[in-house]
Amino acid sequence: MARILLTTTSFQDTPGQHLVRLANSGHAVVCERGPLSEARMLELAGEFDAFLCGDDAITGAVIKKSLPRLRIIAKYGIGLDKIDLAEATAHKIPVTFTPGVNHTTVAEHTFGLLLTLVKDLNFHINETKAGRWTRRTGNEIAGKTLGIIGLGRIGKEMVIRGNAFGMTSVAYDTWWDEAFAGAHQLKRHEQLETLLASSDVVSLHTNLTPQTRNLINANVLSLMKPGAILLNCGRGELVDNAAILAALESGHLGGYGSDVLDVEPPPPDHPLLRAPRCIITPHIGSRTHESVQRQAGMALENLLLFLDGKPPLAQANKF
Repeated sequence: MARILLTTTSFQDTPGQHLVRLANSGHAVVCERGPLSEARMLELAGEFDAFLCGDDAITGAVIKKSLPRLRIIAKYGIGLDKIDLAEATAHKIPVTFTPGVNHTTVAEHTFGLLLTLVKDLNFHINETKAGRWTRRTGNEIAGKTLGIIGLGRIGKEMVIRGNAFGMTSVAYDTWWDEAFAGAHQLKRHEQLETLLASSDVVSLHTNLTPQTRNLINANVLSLMKPGAILLNCGRGELVDNAAILAALESGHLGGYGSDVLDVEPPPPDHPLLRAPRCIITPHIGSRTHESVQRQAGMALENLLLFLDGKPPLAQANKF
C-alpha cells in the first residue's frame, strides 16, 4: 500500500469515477488544498510514496527532502514548470502528466474571455443587476485577426474556433504543423514581431520556460496594434504585470483577459485585480466536468499503473 498526497482541488471537488477508483485502490490518500507553496511542500516531504499534484511547488529541495520514500510524481494536467524535472530525473523519479485532455475546454474558456471583453459583458451585467439600463457599444470579432502564440493542441483549437467566428487566424511557433495549417487556412509568422503588429487579438498558448518568462513585456506590447486585446490562458509568468498594467492604463492595450496569474491565489493588492479593461478568472480554464474526468482519469491511471509495476500512459522524463 502506497501513501499518496493528493493536492489538486478540481480532482477532489468534482464528482466522478476517478474518486471512486482512488478510494477503492487500497492506497492511503492524504488530501491537501493546493496549489501548495514550497514551504508547505517541505513540511509534508518525506511522508509520501507518491504525489498526485496540480500546480504545487515541487522544487529540487522538496524532491530531495522527499527521498528516499518518494517513488512517483503524477501531475494532474500538462504544465510541468512548477516541478523540478531535472532533479526528479536525477533521482530516477518518474514524472507523469496528462497531455491531450484539456485543449477543448481551455480554448472555449479563452473565447469566453474574448467575448466578455469585446462586448463589455461584466459592465453590462453589473449595471443591469444594479437596476440600471446602461449601454455601451461593443465590437464584433468577425473579420478581425487572431494571433496565436503557440500552436500546440490548445493553439490549434483556437484556430478552429477563430475560423468559426469569421476571424483570420495567424500563428507563431518554432514548431509548425504544415498539414494543419493548410487544412485551416492558417498563416505562419516567422517572427513574433510581425504577428503582434498584424493582430487585433493575441492569445498566449505557449509553455513557460526561461525563454518565455515575461515574453510579453513593455517592448513587445508597444508593437501591438493600439486597442488590441491580449488573452492569457497559459501561465501568469508569460507576461510582465507592470507592463500590462501600464499598457491598460494608457489605453494602448484594449483589454487583458487571463485565467492565470504569477501568484495563485493572488494577494489582495495584486496589480491586475483592479486594472481597467482587465478580467481575471481563477485558473478554471480546464475545470469543467468533462475535462476533469479526462484529466483525473489519466493522472490516476498513470499513478496506478506505475504502482502496479507497469509503464504509465505518459511520462515526461526518461532515465
